[in-house]
Amino acid sequence: MLGQAEYIWLDGEQPTQQLRSKTRILPLPDNRAVDLSMLPEWSFDGSSTYQAAGDDSDLTLTPVAVTPDPIRGKGNVLVLCEVTTGDGTPHSSNTRAQLRRVLDAGAGSEEAWVGFEQEYTLFRDERPLGFPERGFPAPQGPFYCGVGVDRVYGREFVETHTMACIEAGLMIYGTNAEVMPGQWEFQIGYRGIEDESADPINASDHLILARWLLRRLGEQFGLDPRFDPKPARGDWNGAGAHTNFSTRSMREPGSGIHAIRRAMHRLGATHDTHIACYGHGLEHRLTGQHETCEIGQFRGGVADRSASIRIPRHVERRGGGYFEDRRPGANCDPYLVCTALLTTIRAHESAVDGLAKAG
Repeated sequence: MLGQAEYIWLDGEQPTQQLRSKTRILPLPDNRAVDLSMLPEWSFDGSSTYQAAGDDSDLTLTPVAVTPDPIRGKGNVLVLCEVTTGDGTPHSSNTRAQLRRVLDAGAGSEEAWVGFEQEYTLFRDERPLGFPERGFPAPQGPFYCGVGVDRVYGREFVETHTMACIEAGLMIYGTNAEVMPGQWEFQIGYRGIEDESADPINASDHLILARWLLRRLGEQFGLDPRFDPKPARGDWNGAGAHTNFSTRSMREPGSGIHAIRRAMHRLGATHDTHIACYGHGLEHRLTGQHETCEIGQFRGGVADRSASIRIPRHVERRGGGYFEDRRPGANCDPYLVCTALLTTIRAHESAVDGLAKAG
C-alpha cells in the first residue's frame, strides 16, 4: 500500500530556524506499524533553506522519529528528520545532534524529564485574532482561561490542533487561552506522572512536531500561528515556552529540593549563556513586567511568576520534584534549551561529585 510520508526538518534561517517539510510516497503498512527502518534518507536543496551554497547544495534528511499523520489519516506518517551532510555528519544547523552529544557524553545519567509550556499567538490580516481593525481590545485580564465570544478567539482551531496532537501520539497534556486576545498555550512533554518517555530528546521532538501541526493546520483555517516572544508591543504579555525540568536527584522526596536549589545557584551563574540561546527578541519580553524577570537579572523564587526560575509551591512542600525555567521565548529551540540546562546542571553535579569524593 502506498502512503505519504511528510519529512519535517528545521532549516538554517537566522536568527530563528523555521520548519520545512516535503512529501515522499512510499510503500507503507498501517501507520501504527511504520518504523524508522522503513523510511529511507532523502536529499534536498540546502541552498534554498539557508543551509548550503548553490555550488554544493545537496544535504540529507535522516529520519529520527515517526508518528501517524492525523491530517492525511490512516496509511500516512509524519517523519521528523535531522539534517546531515554528504558524509553523514550532522549539519551545523542540526541542534538535535548537539543535544545528543551532550546526553551521550554523560548528561544522560541525570535521567532528566522535560515539559514545555508552548505559548503562541494567532494572527489574521497582520493583527492578533480578537484585535479590532483600529485601536486595541479591552485591557488584559478577562481573557486568560476565558469562556465566551467576547473573551476567546480561535477555540475551534485550538481544539482541532489538540486532537491532531492526540491522534499523532504526541505527549500533549493540556491547553488554555492565554492573557492576551488570540494568544494560546499547549503543554507537551512530561505530564507530571511517572513518564520516562519525556526525556529531553523525545520531549523536544514532540514539541517540534506539535509546532509543525500548528502551522500546517493554520493553512486550513486561514490563521498564522506565530511564536514571536512579544507579538504585540505595549501593555500586553509576551509569549514564552516555560520549561519544566527535573533530574533523578531533584525528584527525590525530601532531598530533591536541595538539588533544585543547588541547580538554581548554578543557573544564576550562567544566566547570560542561557539567555543567548533561549530565543531571538527576548529583550522585548523579559522586561520585569507581565510576569517576567528583567533580562539582565536572575532571580529564583517559590510560586513566583516574576522570577527567572520558579519552584512550584507543591514541589517545596513535597521536598522534591522539578523547577520551571520561565526565561525561554516562544520561538526558542527546545534542543538548545535542553542542551543549556543539562550542560549547566551536569557541570554543577560533576563538581559536587568531585568534592564529595575528595572529602
